[in-house]
Amino acid sequence: MNGWIILDKPLGLGSTQAVGAVKRVCREAGLGKVKVGHGGTLDPLASGVLPIALGEATKLCGRMLDASKIYDFTIAFGSETAGLDAEGEVVATSDVRPTLAEVEAVLPQFTGPIEQVPPAFSAIKIDGQRAYDLARKGEAVEMKARAVTIHSLSACPSTSSGQAGGGNAKLESLTLTAHVSKGTYIRSLARDIASAVGSVGHVTMLRRTKAGPFDLSQAISLDKLNAFGQGAAQSEVFLPLEAGLVDIPALNLSPEAAGAIRQGRVWTGGCTDDGLYWGRDSELRPVALIEALAGTLKVVRGFNL
Repeated sequence: MNGWIILDKPLGLGSTQAVGAVKRVCREAGLGKVKVGHGGTLDPLASGVLPIALGEATKLCGRMLDASKIYDFTIAFGSETAGLDAEGEVVATSDVRPTLAEVEAVLPQFTGPIEQVPPAFSAIKIDGQRAYDLARKGEAVEMKARAVTIHSLSACPSTSSGQAGGGNAKLESLTLTAHVSKGTYIRSLARDIASAVGSVGHVTMLRRTKAGPFDLSQAISLDKLNAFGQGAAQSEVFLPLEAGLVDIPALNLSPEAAGAIRQGRVWTGGCTDDGLYWGRDSELRPVALIEALAGTLKVVRGFNL
């Protein structure tokens, strides 16, 4: 079992719980103990794409954590909560409701490289303690701004709600789509967009539609995952290791080069452009992530397949 299960994580389930569910299902399917890890935390109040790596694919979890993500999220205007989500207590209110045009006018401010202050209720460590633990104790938490990149940000007018009035309708809520770098907090983005239009707001819906190379078309439900434990075909839930490498060019290796790279040795005489590749042997099995530089091939991460 060296590959991926892409879970369409339901609301209420944490990422660690999802990993536990995959481990349980693998045992039920008679696969014994399998190394399992996830490729990017997804909060219990969020749903959507959660890549779960098995076996040798866990060596790619760090790379998946660094990958960009795409989210759909809904901002409810007029109230801000402590956690900037649907469960926190209300800490600020506003009578201001923006129009769609007003929201779209401020979106360029939040596109490209930006600085954002993470929510106090987050897993960031402050003096060795999680920020959310401090916040739950009622302690003042000073969060430092961090640099992130918003690759694209757009509103979805068909999912907005407001009063009658055409283009001048005042919105109670609005759903947006954001393509973001690692480290981006969508709850902070929603808070800042609401502030930019003179209101306050919080996230009422958050759904990840893509993580790295994986999207919802590859994701399976929790029911389908559980069916695997009861005898469903592996092909219905499982993607091969190389599915997590589709954004990197493949490099065909000679038997000699594949043998050397499996042993962790630098291979000279390679004729390819400099860059990152995933090397595969004559049977198209992944051998390693490889850095090509000046005619040499150096192992970045080897796969024991």
